[in-house]
Amino acid sequence: MNRFGRSDIIRILHITARQLSGWQRAGLVPDTDEYSFFDLIQLKQVRDLRAKRVRSAVIRESLVAMQQHVAGMENPLIEAGVFSMGNRVAFRHQGRSVEPVRGQFVMEFEPVGAVVSAKVRPMVPSDTAADLFFRGVALEEHPSNHDEAISIYLKVIELEPQHAAAHINLGTLHYNRQNFVEAEKHYRLAVAADPRYALAYFDLGNVLDETGRNEDAIVAYRTAVQLAPTYADAHYNLALAYERQKQPRRALPHWKIYAKLDRMGPWAVHARNQIARILEGDRLKMVYKREA
Repeated sequence: MNRFGRSDIIRILHITARQLSGWQRAGLVPDTDEYSFFDLIQLKQVRDLRAKRVRSAVIRESLVAMQQHVAGMENPLIEAGVFSMGNRVAFRHQGRSVEPVRGQFVMEFEPVGAVVSAKVRPMVPSDTAADLFFRGVALEEHPSNHDEAISIYLKVIELEPQHAAAHINLGTLHYNRQNFVEAEKHYRLAVAADPRYALAYFDLGNVLDETGRNEDAIVAYRTAVQLAPTYADAHYNLALAYERQKQPRRALPHWKIYAKLDRMGPWAVHARNQIARILEGDRLKMVYKREA
């Protein structure tokens, strides 16, 4: 994957060295002199939020809240859509929008009579993979643009075949259309491009589970939680996969981890119920053995 120096970041994002240093001191972006493509995406999101006058402290607080209490993510600026609500930060994840500091789901409203479409200029020969990728992300915001987003991501991959994030986004667009063959292909290419990308293993696990390959899905989910121990959704899906294999004792630790990571979400109650059911089953087994 591409690596970028400080001067590259400043040039690509049209920011100043002082801005970059300030965001690093605030803990919003990596404190380094060499940046990955994912760092570039993160920096762009921070730049856009600060341009809307969202304070650095608020951004940092929102990132921590999203990681710890909402989705167990490693990096919400990359793994979820992000937008400002006045002076606050909200995230789009799995079809819902949430303001994580207050733990509230929120609704977004388009102005009355607004035409919903992404303002995207035509591709030109000088477009870089970074330019195209950001355009694809913008197009994904509205389902009517998904065909164009797929075309954009394919162009990114033509330029950079090892572009893990583009493969992930392509896989998800195909997955949502139930085109599981194409989805799996791109998730596997993302894993090959970046073997430490937890989201790629999680998404691969989902398509394997969807197509009935439960044991393979377990392997993918286990890899995701090994790479990202606070990835709540991966723990949840891994627990479900073990339950389908009728292995509740293996599911139990992952239900427990999920319940700690997500205390307020809609699936937290189910996780706690599963924990109680498994523990009660073990208690009854012990009583039966003693009586026998």
